[in-house]
Amino acid sequence: MKKKKDIDCLFKDEKSHECCNSHDASSWEQLFNASQDPILVVRPDGIIVEANDATLQAARKTRNEVIGQGICKIVHGGRWPHIKCPLEEFLMTCTPKVEETRLPGLFGEYSFAISPVKGMDGKVDRIMLIARELTRDEIRKVDSIRTAKLAAIGELAAGVAHEVNNPVTGIINFAQVLLDKYTFDAAGIDIVQKIIKEGNRIASITHNLISFSRADSGARKPVNPVEIVKESLALVQHQLQKDGIMVVTDFPEKDFFIVADFRQLQQVLLNLISNSRYALNARYPGFDSKKNIEISCFEKQVDGHRVCHITVKDYGTGLPQSILERLFEPFFTTKPPGKGTGLGLSISYGIIKDHGGDLRVNSVLEKYTEMLIELPSGI
Repeated sequence: MKKKKDIDCLFKDEKSHECCNSHDASSWEQLFNASQDPILVVRPDGIIVEANDATLQAARKTRNEVIGQGICKIVHGGRWPHIKCPLEEFLMTCTPKVEETRLPGLFGEYSFAISPVKGMDGKVDRIMLIARELTRDEIRKVDSIRTAKLAAIGELAAGVAHEVNNPVTGIINFAQVLLDKYTFDAAGIDIVQKIIKEGNRIASITHNLISFSRADSGARKPVNPVEIVKESLALVQHQLQKDGIMVVTDFPEKDFFIVADFRQLQQVLLNLISNSRYALNARYPGFDSKKNIEISCFEKQVDGHRVCHITVKDYGTGLPQSILERLFEPFFTTKPPGKGTGLGLSISYGIIKDHGGDLRVNSVLEKYTEMLIELPSGI
């Protein structure tokens, strides 16, 4: 059997500067492929030069589809030109590190141990990445750290919002006084009206920031989550039909209930449906049979507890894996300037967390985006 050149070269004898004998090379190749964890060997520029069998299975690709490709394309499923891949950037530093990331197509998170390998000249010419799937406890720990960070950002955002709110209100009121009591030509009126419009826009952002940091919780009572989904869809049905978007639903025959604020959960669902609509219209400006949103709502047992699962999935533009963990940060948006404030998902995340649940995202660029809501079930 012909030995892989890159594996041979990884294990050169440092004194003789020659590759190990064929038996040793074969043994290293067997060990490399025997690992149950994905292992990749890449150049500092992120190009993959070797991958073991576990990597091919995890990425669901053949060897020819992996070797020679960029690490971001294989691990994250690709990226947009204007968004940098943090994994690619870190490889260029050639510094050992443990990086948490995802492999596309898998519902789980991986920890990558990044180990630079120096050549005979003392320079790093290869980097080995060993992936290990995180346990449930490790994922919970990561989630708790992420939640704590968002809470800290929320407190800061609320403070800024309150400080900005009063002067903005003054600007809007003074501009209105100018319109009411003074005479302007058409150009002057237009300028003052624009001041009021932009002031109201700032006021809306500050209001959303306060909502993000301290969700206004109404009365919580037993509600059927399926009814929340149905009523949310009824509100946007006309828009979806106008865009040629078909909604496919999957609901259980038997009713079940959760204790929740109906209005708040409806706000979350409307935001997720709106994002799906935007992604589908971006990928399919006209009519297309793939212009679908799939929504399911069901109850299942998780660790001995009843849990409500709501999923909203679209087959629009998808998202680069490298930015998924930033989606719930306030002001982070993938939309062009003026198309979004970057607060919708942050507020939605806060609402779900406030209900004792979890909001997650799975996405592969140019394939799909799936938002998953988990909420405690039962009354």
